[in-house]
Parts: sequence; C-alpha cells; structure tokens
Amino acid sequence: MDILKVIKERRSVRKYRKDSVPDEILLDIIEAARWAPSWANTQVCQYIIVKDQKTKELLSDTLSPNNPARAALVEAPIIVCLLAKKGLSGFFKGQATTDKGDWFMFDAGIAMEHVVLSAWSFGLGTVHVGNFDAGRAEAILGIPEGFSIVEMTPLGYFDDAPKPTPRKKIEEITHLDHFGRPLKK
Repeated sequence: MDILKVIKERRSVRKYRKDSVPDEILLDIIEAARWAPSWANTQVCQYIIVKDQKTKELLSDTLSPNNPARAALVEAPIIVCLLAKKGLSGFFKGQATTDKGDWFMFDAGIAMEHVVLSAWSFGLGTVHVGNFDAGRAEAILGIPEGFSIVEMTPLGYFDDAPKPTPRKKIEEITHLDHFGRPLKK
C-alpha cells in the first residue's frame, strides 16, 4: 500500500475484534517504529507490548471514566505502550540545546505515528491514547526512573473503519514566505 494512501485512509479505531495479531506482523510494526528518526539518532523510544488481559484492564483504568478509548484498551488483543528515555533527545553534553527542552516527546510522536500507519497497512486499527494517568501506568508496567510513558494504542483487527473527518484546506494551514500569506493550490 502506498504511504500517502495509508495516511489518508487511516482512522482512529475504538472497537476491536478478539482475533489475535500474529507476532510476525507485530514485529514488522515495531520494526517500522524502530526506523523512526530521532534527535541525533538518540533512539530514546522503547515499547511494552501488553497482551495480558488483567494488565490491559488496569491500564484502561488509568483513563478518565468518559474517555472513549477505555473499552478499546480492554477489547483489543494488544496494547502498544511507548515510553521514552528522558534527558537524551535534544541534549548536548547534558544541556538542553533548544528552547523546547527535552525533545523526547517529538521523537515519541514520530515513532508512534510509524506504529499506527504501519498497523493500518496490515489492516489493523489503532487510536492514539495520551490522556491517562502516566504515573499509574508507569507503576503498572514497572517503568523505571528516567523513562516516561508517552502514549498507548490498542492494536487489533476491526470490522468497520470510522468515516473520515473533515480537513482544513491547504490555504488555511500554509503560508508562503511569511505568516498570513496563504500558499494556494
């Protein structure tokens, strides 16, 4: 499947079938994430693959009661949890080198997008889950000091993809040479 097609067709999925995902496909998805770029090739991202039902339920409880992804974390056969090592990305000789500080969130976002896009190319659904109690999730997963859990996504097969959501026009989001001068198609 070509990458632009995957990007345009990928949707956030919140209802999953119980069908298991073959380990070969899961490893291909993590391989795609492994190739995500990172600041100075620091490769700060790591992944915890959760298949245990009790652990999935505990992670679901770290989301607020009205978060629509709660059930998805329990239903999907897998949760991919992305964590990142702090204090490396965006640093040189121990000092942050930009006004953005620790760059791990940028690296993590790119890596997780590799996960969700490659999953879609295999016919698997995902949804970015970032609104959860990270401290509780880190305790559940035994994440050591110096790492931060950034995001989770359920991963699994689904029956129906949600409808596409509207997108802003190119002219609304691009500027030519200076803010306020739209780049026209």
